[in-house]
Formats: sequence, structure tokens, C-alpha cells
Amino acid sequence: MVSSIVILILCLVGFAAIHSLLASLPFKRFIRRSLGSKADKLYMPVYNLIAVITILPLVYLLYKNPGPFLYIIPSPWRWLMVGGQVIAAIIGPRALKDAPHRFRLHSQLSAPATPEAGHLDIHGVYRWIRDPFLFSGLVIMWLTPFMTVNLLIIYILTTIYLVMGSLHWESRLVAQFGDEYREYQINVHRIIPRLKGYQESSKKP
Repeated sequence: MVSSIVILILCLVGFAAIHSLLASLPFKRFIRRSLGSKADKLYMPVYNLIAVITILPLVYLLYKNPGPFLYIIPSPWRWLMVGGQVIAAIIGPRALKDAPHRFRLHSQLSAPATPEAGHLDIHGVYRWIRDPFLFSGLVIMWLTPFMTVNLLIIYILTTIYLVMGSLHWESRLVAQFGDEYREYQINVHRIIPRLKGYQESSKKP
């Protein structure tokens, strides 16, 4: 059992290392210098494809060796949890659609208050939560209607990684949008959705 947990952790560490490298600004600058404007169209699809490919070994190992069960949620509660997972899974693609300018390479590598960096333009899901990807990831994991020892360990480590990655991502958004994003941070929570949607017009001049 110990060896299986170690292998799972190593797979997760490998995924995290590759994921972090591809998401780093130095790597993005390298891609931008190498491919020019083509990088803006190619980066996200390739990045997502690599993320899926590199996470598959971990998923397979968890499937083959989940470890002892800790609990299984009975019906009808399990279906409520699955419903929550489905809703959370929809948030990710919606978040990409609501703020595509946040993920363009030339925008991320630009200074605040420049035409290339663009305007923060808060709408859609971002009116209620600053990091919908972190929120949806946590909901999908922790609403799993069953739990095993190996799954729990991976979920705990993944939660730590997602939270650290979210903090790093926010620091890049501050670098991209400057005071505009700092004002947004004051009004909207990073993980817990607010009840009333944020309105940019409510910002102080």
C-alpha cells in the first residue's frame, strides 16, 4: 500500500512540475519569441492537451489501485453531489469564454495600463468569484460521493497545489492589470462565490 501511494504522489508531482513549467512566464516568453503571434492561438489548446495527457497516468493508477474505502455516500445524497460536480464542470469552460483576454500570451506578458494588457472587463462568472477554476476544481474533487485512502491523499495534495497555483495566477493578474485588479480583489472573494454580482460601475473613481 505504501509503495502505491508513493507512486501516485510521484505521478502527481510529475504532473505538477510539467504543468507549472508550461504555465510559467519565462516559458511563455520563450514560446512567444519562438512562434510570434501564432503562439496566442496555439498555446492554450496545446497546454490543455498536454495537461490531459500528463494527468491520465495518475487517473489510471487511482482506478487500478484506489486503496481501502473510507466511505460511500448513499442515494439520494450521492446524486446531489454528482449534480454539484456537473455544475462545477460547466464553470471552467464558461470562465474561459467570459475572460479570454486573461489567457492570451501577448496580454499576460504586457505591462499594466497598456493596450496589449487590455481592460479587466469583469463579467460573467467573474462577477461572483475571482478564481472559478479553483472553485470548480475543489467542488469536483470534494463532492466525489466516495472516498478511498489513496484518493484522499491525492485530493489533499492537489488542493494544496491548486491553492498555491491560484495565488501565483493572481499575482500575474495584478502584474497584468495593476490597480484595476487590486480593486477587484477587495470586492470579490477568490474562492467563495458572492451572492450579489460585482458591478464595475460601482468602483470608486
